[in-house]
Amino acid sequence: MTHEAPRHDVAVIGGGQLARMMQQPAIALGLRLCLLAEGPDVSAAQVIGDHHVGTHTDLDDLRRAVDDAPVVTFDHEHVPPEHLRTLAQEGHVCRPGPDALIHAQDKLVMRRRLTELGVPCPRWAEVHEPVDVEAFGFPAIVKTARGGYDGKGVWKAESLADLDEPFRAESALLVEELVPFRRELSAQVARSATGEIVDYPVVESRQVDGVCFEVVAPAPNLDPALEARARRIARTVAEELDVVGMLAVELFETEDDQVLVNELAMRPHNTGHWSIDGAVTSQFENHLRAVTGLPLGSTTPRQPWTVMVNILGGAVTELAAQREVALAAQPDVKVHLYGKAVKPGRKVGHVTAVGEDLEDVLRRARHSAALLTDGEQP
Repeated sequence: MTHEAPRHDVAVIGGGQLARMMQQPAIALGLRLCLLAEGPDVSAAQVIGDHHVGTHTDLDDLRRAVDDAPVVTFDHEHVPPEHLRTLAQEGHVCRPGPDALIHAQDKLVMRRRLTELGVPCPRWAEVHEPVDVEAFGFPAIVKTARGGYDGKGVWKAESLADLDEPFRAESALLVEELVPFRRELSAQVARSATGEIVDYPVVESRQVDGVCFEVVAPAPNLDPALEARARRIARTVAEELDVVGMLAVELFETEDDQVLVNELAMRPHNTGHWSIDGAVTSQFENHLRAVTGLPLGSTTPRQPWTVMVNILGGAVTELAAQREVALAAQPDVKVHLYGKAVKPGRKVGHVTAVGEDLEDVLRRARHSAALLTDGEQP
């Protein structure tokens, strides 16, 4: 450490929208953030003044960014574990730590550990060549162990002819059964450095082309026993893997009334953006409270229903100009823009509506998002 009295409380690695949305609760809590950003004008660098430009794979860039910050946390899970261990040896506390984060970085490590813990998962196997997938059985889902997200690094395979692209990937591969599911759920918990843990309502996540498009909190018509099971799974994973910070456990609700773990994210997550406007304490505030050891905040919803809809890049290219149209049409819907250039299908913002009538809340959120995406009525 180069300063006796750190100028910063938390260093955030990665300059995306998740880091950006940490800044507002940091200001309220009196926490000083610094940032390792991929460029001088990326999403989070626009609002966090103390930032260094560099790459998360370069140890010297990491050192410069976290120089005087005692705690390090993340906008993404791609920092090499060996770099995190070096930072820890040099006096920085990484939260989550490398031994926890590897389970979100490597799907094979994650599947092995969850299986050991008895956490319900789809049937799976590690595969090395196409015949291994054939022996596992078609249809199946083939995934890269590392690097995949938002539908990338995931392939549906119905025959050997579908395996050329996966086996060209420069990553270890695993195969999973094609799960017949009713819908996708997400169970989020915040776990503090002190061991305190709180959980959020289980939400329904709706996807378009493998990308989260819409989140409804709480998940409508979810059986209370199934919700309790999902919450227990999330708490078990957080405690057994020693996660500090936010954890999102993405789940399949199956046709036979089970929940199976699909993915893990050890950071604030898209399925928790609803909490900014819909919960007493947002996932971003609780993440900062958790990694700094502050008492965690209430996760109680402010209204019976909250709907978050992502703004995915479409026909509207000038979001700042279109913002006025969206706010005039739906003045009680909250608009969150990420400061990103619009590209087709790219997450450039989200909207959130709250209320007592789910159909009305859905209508308002979808209308606002449509105006910001295509400039048209939904």
